[in-house]
Amino acid sequence: MRFTIRHVTRFNYETPISESVMEARMEPRSDVWQRCLHFALSTAPASRVMMYEDHDRNIVHHFNVPGRHSRLTLTARALVECAAPPELPLELPSDAWRQLDAMTASGEFWDVLAPSRFAERTDALFALARSIGVRRGNDPFTTLRDLMAVMYREFEYSPQSTRVDSPIDEALEARRGVCQDFSHIFIALARHLGIPTRYVSGYLFRDESSAERSSDGATHAWAEALMPNVGWVGFDPTNNVIARERHIRVAIGRDYADVPPTRGVYKGVTAVRNELAVSVQIGPVRSIEDDAVPFTPWMSRDATVDPRDAAADQQQQ
Repeated sequence: MRFTIRHVTRFNYETPISESVMEARMEPRSDVWQRCLHFALSTAPASRVMMYEDHDRNIVHHFNVPGRHSRLTLTARALVECAAPPELPLELPSDAWRQLDAMTASGEFWDVLAPSRFAERTDALFALARSIGVRRGNDPFTTLRDLMAVMYREFEYSPQSTRVDSPIDEALEARRGVCQDFSHIFIALARHLGIPTRYVSGYLFRDESSAERSSDGATHAWAEALMPNVGWVGFDPTNNVIARERHIRVAIGRDYADVPPTRGVYKGVTAVRNELAVSVQIGPVRSIEDDAVPFTPWMSRDATVDPRDAAADQQQQ
């Protein structure tokens, strides 16, 4: 199935700034079951957009706007073809844990086994693990599928209940959060069990029959875990589903800190506040008119806050 994506990010400043330097991770990945057939990133004011591939093979676009401006708009358009991956088994063989331990013994996956900035091992995490009985079950796949179901039942999806830089303890104590929080908690617990697990940023296509809890008009996040003889499998704890062709992958990393959609700095002083707004539209292949996507104010931040954090908050919902 082919999808079109239009992702618009707008930064408004109360007073003009003299320069913006920014990078964006918005181009969908191309791999076995997904191909990005076309991608274009434009900026207003206009700039020369360059690109590189990072160590995780994420495509990163970067640009510099050196002139004075009071608004910066990024528009990303993509055409993506997604194929349905093979059906997964109900469970893995009885020696799957032994195979997994042998795979990780070399240290090759140390970066997605160790705690990271947003996937920490805290007292609150261990308390959750005890309360829901997190342990190695019959096999790694069944264990994580059961964990995903428990999280879906125990945690409330609540937009704007956490910040982009919230530690996992906030969502753990409140038992609510957004896709970013659920993914970080799931990753931290899976790594605690010795399962290599990474963070995925991207988009989720929701049709009329979909019952997902994720917000419309926003980016999405989920986790991928390495399964013996299967490979990387996507787990979406926000919606209690295994990721398939409706989950469009953009970037992978240890956690959100590695893959924010936009990250940058500006030079200048803004008066009172700066404002960020994001709009995402995704659908089956057809032309998307510029005026078809509503401009939705996403958030406001005090100008004293690091603008890199303001830009990152678009992932939150």
